[in-house]
Amino acid sequence: MLAKIKEAVAYIQEKAPSFEPQYGIVLGTGLGALVKEVKVLYTLDYEDIPHFPVSTVEMHKGKLILGTIGDKNVVVMQGRFHYYEGYTMQEVVFPIRVMKLLGIQKLYVSNASGSLNPDYEVADLMIVEDHINLQYENPLRGANIDELGGRFPDMSEPYDLGMIEQAQTIAEEKGIKVHTGVYVSVPGPNLETKAEYRYLRIIGGDNVGMSTVPEIIVARHMEIPCFAISVITDIGVPERVKKIDIGEVIAAAYKAEPSMTELIKELIVRD
Repeated sequence: MLAKIKEAVAYIQEKAPSFEPQYGIVLGTGLGALVKEVKVLYTLDYEDIPHFPVSTVEMHKGKLILGTIGDKNVVVMQGRFHYYEGYTMQEVVFPIRVMKLLGIQKLYVSNASGSLNPDYEVADLMIVEDHINLQYENPLRGANIDELGGRFPDMSEPYDLGMIEQAQTIAEEKGIKVHTGVYVSVPGPNLETKAEYRYLRIIGGDNVGMSTVPEIIVARHMEIPCFAISVITDIGVPERVKKIDIGEVIAAAYKAEPSMTELIKELIVRD
């Protein structure tokens, strides 16, 4: 696995010579507009990068963007991978490990999610302060890659408290409505039953989605500080559940996207 990671890194460095990213960004479903804030220097298709998976999900474009936000170098995943697509967890998190070897110092992750908290509305934002992992497989299962991190990484603070505090300050300054809560990660791809939504709320969740946690686990294994933000695209409170389709999810993501983009951009520029 480490050899494959290094091969992918070597390819990217060949295509983007002398470019050293400081920040990694993962853009979730319908949340690609942040790329407009990037002065793009290099664009690589996932399918051309050795050992990279190729996204099969609508609205995940499958491009690695290298460029700048302000005077900061960033590498942006325009589209991510999910366990439900049929990939192993090691494949899902492969790009995060590649980003680490490229040199990133911090990781920013976004996602679309369903609310469990009755105080949340569609198109609200939620800063993730903790998570509950209900995925079937752990990305650290198997032989540990000692060069990347220890066998038993601590997860008592998966999301960086300083980054969370800074994001809350920015949101207040900009008049952006934002919640702070606990994200539950499930395998998918089906949405939850009303009973499942109720259960996820009982065990401490504020929203639920099908991504993010595997990337965070691997990032923390490599001691990368992490920040994650969710866009609420549908309501999972049992009394308010209604049938939805991908079009409604995308519409909600688009509505919230400018505020999310502003938060992440300001976090990077002010760092």
